[in-house]
Amino acid sequence: MEATEKRQRGRPRSFNPQPDNASVQSLDRALRILAIVAEGNGLSLSEIAASSGLAASTAYRMLTTLESHGMVEFDKIEQLWSIGVETYRMGSAFLRRRKLVDRARTVMQDLMEKTGETANLGVAEEDCVIFVNQVETHQAIRAFFRPGTRTSFHASGIGKAILAYLPTERVTAIVHKAGLERHTPKTLADEGALARDLADIRARGWSVDDEERYPGMRCVAAAIFNEAGEPVGGVSVSGPTVRVTPERLAEIGPLVHYAAAEVTRMIGGVEPSEQAKAIGSR
Repeated sequence: MEATEKRQRGRPRSFNPQPDNASVQSLDRALRILAIVAEGNGLSLSEIAASSGLAASTAYRMLTTLESHGMVEFDKIEQLWSIGVETYRMGSAFLRRRKLVDRARTVMQDLMEKTGETANLGVAEEDCVIFVNQVETHQAIRAFFRPGTRTSFHASGIGKAILAYLPTERVTAIVHKAGLERHTPKTLADEGALARDLADIRARGWSVDDEERYPGMRCVAAAIFNEAGEPVGGVSVSGPTVRVTPERLAEIGPLVHYAAAEVTRMIGGVEPSEQAKAIGSR
């Protein structure tokens, strides 16, 4: 077999990294390469370069960057590039979210009709909550969160409902990393005050965002749990304080908790046991 026909190794013969200021173009190239690797069953550098239309040195630079993030893996023996475990994690997260959104919709619709207020669905990310779905009330004045909106854990009903069931050390890590920004005069920007509120949430099963993120807006939320009893998201009802009054919290709270429990059941999750709750409160 001629040398030119041989399958090239996973790294170029010579590689001299060059600075690339065109970050958008670089991202486009990297995503193109990721898609090529995902379609293959172990590809050599020359195959990836040919499929992407890029020089081997450029393709290699993209591959090593993706490798550093766990998106691709390199087999040093076979000299082949394959899709990485991090892409599986991201894909699984998408499937979980899609499953969650689809199955929660009817529950949220029912919750909106029972309370007369907007129902929201949010999921936990590393250091924030992302709203992924909403069923709006028919009231003229209502809460609105565009899908994809991010909010801090400590200043949202869903965020606090999630924090309440995380281990203390995990809560501490989140707080220290993200901080406790004071959004309004009512934001719980003190670790002690937040800890006391989380204990109350565990005791009753639902949280209250009492104008802690937006003045004039009150929110009641409860956590959704996965199959391991870990909080992965939450359901909430939000509306203006003139309608979501302190007197209505005792009525709305159990409805929200029941809705969250229904979604937990629908996705195959389990609510934490009383023993787990006690451990989390230590």
